[in-house]
Amino acid sequence: MAMGSVALAEELLLLAYDDESGRATGSTIGLDLGMAAAVLVELALAGRLVYVGGTIAAINSTPTGEPIADEVLARVAADTPHSPDSWLQRLRHGLRDRVLADLCARGVICDVDETTMGFIHLHRYPTIDPSVEAEVRERLSKALIGGDTDPDERTAALATLVAAVRMEPALGLTGPDVAAAHHRLQQIGDTAGFTGSVSMEESSIRPSVALVVAVLVKAIQTALGTAHE
Repeated sequence: MAMGSVALAEELLLLAYDDESGRATGSTIGLDLGMAAAVLVELALAGRLVYVGGTIAAINSTPTGEPIADEVLARVAADTPHSPDSWLQRLRHGLRDRVLADLCARGVICDVDETTMGFIHLHRYPTIDPSVEAEVRERLSKALIGGDTDPDERTAALATLVAAVRMEPALGLTGPDVAAAHHRLQQIGDTAGFTGSVSMEESSIRPSVALVVAVLVKAIQTALGTAHE
């Protein structure tokens, strides 16, 4: 991944936080699980992690140069193998604060401390540099509208994670548009081979990556109780 570009977990967070109020919209646990999955997907895209024998394993522990992903990679490489469900629970705690701090440090958002009375800690994270999120939204919009081309691996993975954590309202959609977008995002995941409805050979995505995305989406759905819809 090129330095200076935005990681998948950061893309999810930017979508979930309202630019003006600087507060998260939607399910808190959904976002945290989605971001934990996003870091693991990022590492799969970078050829560092695979899903094998029911567990997520590191096949290459060379750092990627992206600090948050590299911390997770080091943890996976040093640990015994764990299931995708287990990794999501292990990684989701504290991850949001790390990602917020990273985006603040890079001047994408800023930390507005509204702590009152010294003990109720309230922070808002309004956007300073809207170009980053605009680029993410544009990629997702293009993917939603469809057209002739399937989205690239990263965009397909992002679309699939957005659908898994039910973040469609964060795309500015309401009413029947939410359901339609959810269906389209899931379709993107199907076409990419993330859901098992398309054989891995026909997938537009590398099978090793598709498999990691597929098991993580299942793990998110299990954790959120949306597995049997």
